[in-house]
Amino acid sequence: MTDTTTTDATVATRPWLDAGLPVDERVQLLLDEMTIEEKAGLFFHTMIAIGDLDEPNPTFSTPSAREFIDVKQMTHFNLLGAAPTGREIAAWQNALQEMAASTRLGIPVTLSTDPRHSFSENPGASILAGPFSQWPETLGLAATRDEALVERFADIARQEYTAVGLRVALHPQVDLATEPRWARQTATFGEDAELSGALGAAYIRGFQGASFGPGSVSTMTKHFPGGGPQKDGEDPHFPYGREQVYPGGQFELHLKPFEDALAAGTRQMMPYYGMPVGTEYEEVGFGFNKSVITGLLRERYGFDGLVCTDWGLINDSEIFGQPFPARAWGVEELSPKERMKKVLDAGADQFGGEDCPELLVALIADGEISEERIDVSARRLLREKFELGLFENAFVDEDAADDIVGRAEFRAAGEEAQRASITVLSNGGALPFARGLRLYVEGIDAAVAAAYGEVVATPAEADLAVIRLQAPFEERATMFENFFHAGSLDFDAETVAHVRAIAAAAPTVVDVLADRPPILTQLVDAAAAVTVNWGASGAALLDVLSAAAPAQGKLPFDLPRSMAAVEASAPDVPFDTADPLFRFGHGLSL
Repeated sequence: MTDTTTTDATVATRPWLDAGLPVDERVQLLLDEMTIEEKAGLFFHTMIAIGDLDEPNPTFSTPSAREFIDVKQMTHFNLLGAAPTGREIAAWQNALQEMAASTRLGIPVTLSTDPRHSFSENPGASILAGPFSQWPETLGLAATRDEALVERFADIARQEYTAVGLRVALHPQVDLATEPRWARQTATFGEDAELSGALGAAYIRGFQGASFGPGSVSTMTKHFPGGGPQKDGEDPHFPYGREQVYPGGQFELHLKPFEDALAAGTRQMMPYYGMPVGTEYEEVGFGFNKSVITGLLRERYGFDGLVCTDWGLINDSEIFGQPFPARAWGVEELSPKERMKKVLDAGADQFGGEDCPELLVALIADGEISEERIDVSARRLLREKFELGLFENAFVDEDAADDIVGRAEFRAAGEEAQRASITVLSNGGALPFARGLRLYVEGIDAAVAAAYGEVVATPAEADLAVIRLQAPFEERATMFENFFHAGSLDFDAETVAHVRAIAAAAPTVVDVLADRPPILTQLVDAAAAVTVNWGASGAALLDVLSAAAPAQGKLPFDLPRSMAAVEASAPDVPFDTADPLFRFGHGLSL
C-alpha cells in the first residue's frame, strides 16, 4: 500500500499537505498546481463498481477505474452494487486510493453512495443492505416520528460508511410526497413539511456529526427545490415524467424541508431532474435552472456548498441494454457541450453520472467558460476533500471494517426500528394473536412463522392467516423503468379476489409494503386487520402482531380512498385527496 505519511520532504514538494495550514490556503496551493485537465476531472461524479480496477463495469458500460483516474483524472465516484463483506469494500477502496495516490498530484478519491441500509433495490436510487445493518425505508423512519431514532440511524450509518471509505451520502431525500403516485417517495419522510424538515435535520446531524471533519459523511440533500409535485406522479428519469406542476400554488411549501436541512448544515445539494411548469422560474430542468440554483439556493439561502446535478443530464446513455435519453428536460435541443455550459452558468459544481471532462476542457479552450468560473467550483470540491481529512488519511482499516459493518448492536437497532415503524391501520379483534395458533402465511418464510405458531398449508386449516403484499404499480416497457414503481395505486382484481378468498376461510391480517400509498378500500372490509410497513422482516411483523413488540407506527402520508380522489388532487398540495381512507398520523396500538 502507498505510504501516506506526510514528511517535511513531501510538504516541500506538495505544500498543500501541510495540515497546519488553513484549509482555504491549502486549497489555493493545490489549485495553483493543477492543470486545466486536472481541474476538469474534479467536476465529474459518476458510477463505479467493485471489481478489477483495470476492467470496465459491464452493468452500466462505464470505463475502468484506471481509465477514470489515470486518463480522465477523475476523483469522485458513486459506488454501485452490494458486496458480501465490509472487508471486501474496504480492500477495494484502499486499492482505488492507492491508484489515486500514484497520480501526479495524488488527489484522493471521494466515494459516495445511494442509501444502503434498507430493503429496496433500484440501480437508479438505492442498494440492498447486504453486509450493512438493515433498517426500514426513510418512510418507515418517518412512521416512528422519532428524531432521536433517526439521528441514531444516521450515526450508525456514518460509522459503517466511514469504515469502508464511503464519505458522501447521496441522501437524505427531503422531497414532500404530495403526489400519491410518485415513484420516488419511499426514500422521503412523507407528506408533511414540518415532519420532513425535522427528521431530515436529525438525519444530517447523525451523518455529519457534531462538527464536520474527518469522521463525517457529507450529506447531499435532494432534490432541490422539491421533487414531489410530478405531473401524474410520473418520474423525471423518463421523458414522460419531465414536468413538475404547481396547480395549488405551493412551490414555497416544498422549500421548507430544505430550509431545515440548510440550518442543520448539509454540505451538498442535488437539484432534481424535473422542469417547473407554470411558475416564475425558467421552464428547464432544475439542474440547468439558474433562477433556482443561483437565484434561490445561492442568493436567497446563501448556500456556498457543493451543488451536484442528478445523474445523466448531459449525454444519452444505455441502461440494461436499452437506450435512454439524457435528462435534459427543456433543453433537449442543445448539444452535450451546450448543456454543460448551461449547468455551469446555472451555478452547479458537478455533473452527476457523467465522465466526459474532455467536453469541459474544450469549453474552456473555446472561451465559453472562463478558468475563473472553473476555479470557483474547484475550490468547493477540493475544500470538501480537505475537510473530510482525505489528504491525511484516505485509507481504511480492513480488519476494522468487518467488525463495524453489520455489527450485532447495529443490526439490533435496525431490527428495533423495523418493528417501531410497522403501522396498524385496522383491527377487528384478531390482534394481538396468541402464540401457538395454527398460522397460514404468504410472503413470510415458514421457518420464521414456525416460531410463532403451527404453520399450516391452507387457509381452511388456519386459526389466522397473515399475508404480505407489495403496494400496486403498473408494469412499464423496460427493466429500468420497472424499478420505479409508478401508475395506479389500485390493487388488481386478481389480488383482491385472492385476499377475499383467504379472508373467507380464516381471519386474515393483510400487511402491505407501502413504498407508495396503496388504496386499501377493497381489502379493509374483508381483512380482520390491516397493517403497512416500509421495509420490515417477517419476524419484525410477527413480533408486532403478537404484541411481543408494541405497535407504534404512524402514517407519514394520507392513504387515499380511490384513484378518482388521487386524480382529482393537486400534486403540489399535501393532504389533498378527498375523504382519505386513513389520515396522516393514523396508527393503532394493540
